[in-house]
Amino acid sequence: MTKLIRLIAAAAIGGLLAACGATTQAPYYGPASSSRDGTGFSEMRIEDRRWRISYRGAQGVSPGDAERLAIRRAADVVLNNDLEWFTIADSRASQEGQARRSGSPVRVGGSVGRGWGSGGRRSSSVGLGVSMGVGGSQSRERAEAVIEIIAGSGEPRPEGAYDAAIIAAEPLR
Repeated sequence: MTKLIRLIAAAAIGGLLAACGATTQAPYYGPASSSRDGTGFSEMRIEDRRWRISYRGAQGVSPGDAERLAIRRAADVVLNNDLEWFTIADSRASQEGQARRSGSPVRVGGSVGRGWGSGGRRSSSVGLGVSMGVGGSQSRERAEAVIEIIAGSGEPRPEGAYDAAIIAAEPLR
């Protein structure tokens, strides 16, 4: 009977340890700084209700996650300025590799962007870069997203406007 209890206890502990190891940590969400290798967000006010927001992810953060966190920061900026909604006037997301010792000397980076100008004109762009280093290097991919937003309050809201309060209330994941 004691062997059975020990076996069940060992299985339970093993299951708990496996569950703890399977959890993923949310990407860093805070201001960018040199102590964090530039990881985090930054923003720049362009005009009265227009900002450029960027988020640079740590190694392993996808371009989609970087864009999601840039949008989250945009919601925080909008609410901190007593506004309610925002639209994305321009955006681009990129992923690049950084050299480290050993491995392949080839690094590849790319970006995709879209924008809207005056008169409802739309634009899009795609970029790709390849770098070949001397000696061995290993790619550590990092993603960055940059969005330009226009914010406002009240009605009418432009089509496709994000509600800043709803975005800011979503949990980070």
